Amino acid sequence: MLKAIHHVAIICGDYQRSKDFYCRVLGLEILAENYRSERDSWKLDLRLPEGGQLELFSFPNPPKRPSRPEAQGLRHLAFVVASVEETVSLLQGQGIDVEPVRVDEYTGRKYTFFADPDGLPLELYEG
Repeated sequence: MLKAIHHVAIICGDYQRSKDFYCRVLGLEILAENYRSERDSWKLDLRLPEGGQLELFSFPNPPKRPSRPEAQGLRHLAFVVASVEETVSLLQGQGIDVEPVRVDEYTGRKYTFFADPDGLPLELYEG
């Protein structure tokens, strides 16, 4: 029935800061960018490496997302990387705080977490 995830949508607190983070820091390609005047909202479509998309939205005064303690609902986004250590080094070189690397007790794969500009948890998973 389901074939793939088409996109994940994120509402940003600071659109320009999030656009810079996802494009410059994480290297995602812009597919489309549109301003919707009736909503006073930007929508940015970004290409993920495997063909899916990440959508960034801006809205006036969005409420903060509860992260600590973890709230019900979407927990985090996980991205596959060739090397967790190399990716951590690149992120830290750009001033991004990254948690210590851990090993998944079930798969034996390395992983770690960091956050986007709004505190959304993002995971790096070695694959």
